[in-house]
Amino acid sequence: MSKLKIAIQGVPGSFHHQVALRCFGEDTEILAFNTFEPVAKAVATGAAEFGVMAIENSIAGAILPNYDLIDRYELSIRDEYYLPIAHQLMALPGQKIEDIKEVRSHPMALLQCKNFFAKHPEIQQFDDVDTASVAMRISEGKIKGMAAIASEIAAEIYGLQILASDIQTVKDNFTRFIILEKEKSTQKETPNKASFKVTIQNQKGGLAKLLTMLSDKGLDLSKIQSIPVIEKPWEYAFFIDAEFSDSRQFEEAMELLKNDFGGVKIFGEYTSRKA
Repeated sequence: MSKLKIAIQGVPGSFHHQVALRCFGEDTEILAFNTFEPVAKAVATGAAEFGVMAIENSIAGAILPNYDLIDRYELSIRDEYYLPIAHQLMALPGQKIEDIKEVRSHPMALLQCKNFFAKHPEIQQFDDVDTASVAMRISEGKIKGMAAIASEIAAEIYGLQILASDIQTVKDNFTRFIILEKEKSTQKETPNKASFKVTIQNQKGGLAKLLTMLSDKGLDLSKIQSIPVIEKPWEYAFFIDAEFSDSRQFEEAMELLKNDFGGVKIFGEYTSRKA
């Protein structure tokens, strides 16, 4: 029997890799990519059964390009997973913080550690494709004077020494990941959360009308993100996450949106995992 193929952004030891193993188990085949677009493409083409994709962080906010990927590749959100994030500063064994001239990591990780680096202005920061991939590069190249921000597991995998622990600005730091699939599948649990997109023209009171309509139907918005519709000037797409207790009211709300706004696209109905 062939192993389940899971597409992720990042190498072993990355946060995406950890979520994939937690959600699907150790006996899976991980398809690792440097960026998010090939993850979406792998799921869309059937090269992978599922994809794991970070969508927002409690400190750094939403990862806007990923909303567009889900939309363009016609993917469905199957589930979500909240991973507590602890960032470690790591380098080759035997070095001290005073030896570090530069640090590289994913831009979201750097954003989440701003306070730490404000205390160490001598260390230059550089965006990179992934947290764990920098750790791997330092280890394989025996690069001195460079540090990575990654997980404790990444330090163990690549034999690096942790120079500073838990350097994220807010200790109660979580990243929300979504589990993607090509087509909507049957859920074992009754859904109480949905992700969808509504497109509205830039008309007076349009957004207020939208929010009032959703509220009247008992939908509790946990996320709303606006993105301009490039091919239609002055129109905006709103990516919305909403929780509900009555599936019938959710369905009625979607029908009202279709009638009043026209452009409605449901990405997935699933169970909220937020504690």
